[in-house]
Amino acid sequence: MTMSDPIADMLTRIRNASRARHPSCDMPYSRIKSAIAEVLRDEGYIDSFEERGEGIQKVLRVFLRYAPGGRGRDPILMGIERISKPGLRVYARSSEIPRVFGGLGTAILSTPQGVMSGTRARRMKVGGEVLAHVW
Repeated sequence: MTMSDPIADMLTRIRNASRARHPSCDMPYSRIKSAIAEVLRDEGYIDSFEERGEGIQKVLRVFLRYAPGGRGRDPILMGIERISKPGLRVYARSSEIPRVFGGLGTAILSTPQGVMSGTRARRMKVGGEVLAHVW
């Protein structure tokens, strides 16, 4: 069966693994998912990611990040939400890019220059499709 929204599936897998305090989570590979994982790594929400396998069996493994401390393993990623959906696409100009939690979170955008964070898109003065909010 085909999946109607693979990006939402990726975000849900990361959210569930983070809440269950798993060290990593696997998902089917695609270039857009790899680009989103790269933004999450650059913004400090995940430790790293890697591509495994060959061809159609390729898998993207995301290693989650947890806060150090005595209270156990508190996830750095508190929430992740899909904004633009297949039934309702959400676009933003460079001047209208949303600030997630007043700048404490990150918006992930798909722009003509590639997938990037909202702050980078604002700095480069490009708009695009708002894929997700992360905090």
